[in-house]
Amino acid sequence: MTTAAVVDTVAPTGEPATAGPRPGGLGDLRTYNPLVKILGPVPVMVFLVTTRDVLTPALVALAAIAVLAVMGRLRPRVLVAVALGALALCLVMTFSFGLLTDPATVQDTTLLATVGGFDVWSGALATGLATAVRTVALLMLVLLGGLTTSGADFVRALTQQARLPYRIGYAALAALRFVPRFSHELEVIRGAHRVRGVAPGRGPFAAVRRQAGYVVPLLAGGIRHAERVSLAMDARGFGAHPRRTDRVTAPFRVCDVVLLVSFWAGGAGCAVLAALLR
Repeated sequence: MTTAAVVDTVAPTGEPATAGPRPGGLGDLRTYNPLVKILGPVPVMVFLVTTRDVLTPALVALAAIAVLAVMGRLRPRVLVAVALGALALCLVMTFSFGLLTDPATVQDTTLLATVGGFDVWSGALATGLATAVRTVALLMLVLLGGLTTSGADFVRALTQQARLPYRIGYAALAALRFVPRFSHELEVIRGAHRVRGVAPGRGPFAAVRRQAGYVVPLLAGGIRHAERVSLAMDARGFGAHPRRTDRVTAPFRVCDVVLLVSFWAGGAGCAVLAALLR
């Protein structure tokens, strides 16, 4: 029975346990409060939306990538994927704006080339580059919390610090944990069908038959899993009281305040540095 989504709401007999720092200490971004990592960069994001230059969001994006590399404790291939994805996004958005921008708005700039029926203007490419770098900077700030925070930790922080009703938080967490379970069940169903020779053959029609054969067993497994989770939550008195104690707490410590101020100071520093370099 899968009841991990509701385990943390069980009222313990003694004091609730505190989520202690993982190996890595204060240099590990995973040990900080999830709300600080996810909501702390929001003022910087709002500021980036108002910028129109390239240098400011570029500095913010580089700073965020540096924090992920030093404090994120991510695998090297994940960092490489993030960097390559950011570069690809910049290239695609820059050239897309270069081809699709209304020429009437950039006619005072230089015509660089003509691709088919499209004119590529330097002003359109500059607009695309600024938009692309700004988008990448926003994405990097989101990844600071997204790549270093688990769903369970985020729900704990929402229910304990943000006072989100635990009925909403843990119900959403239970729904999110259906996704990996469905993925596992789908692999099991595919293996069983291959062993039994269900819907053999090649081509698009055979593929459609195979995919259609997964629907009913996957739906039945989902219903059974939902029923088990519902019974487990009812057995633990989930929703019976307005407040619940937690087995594990997500503390808000002095180091979290320091990280929060560091986000804001870093954003302000990037803005000042960009102004000095222009």
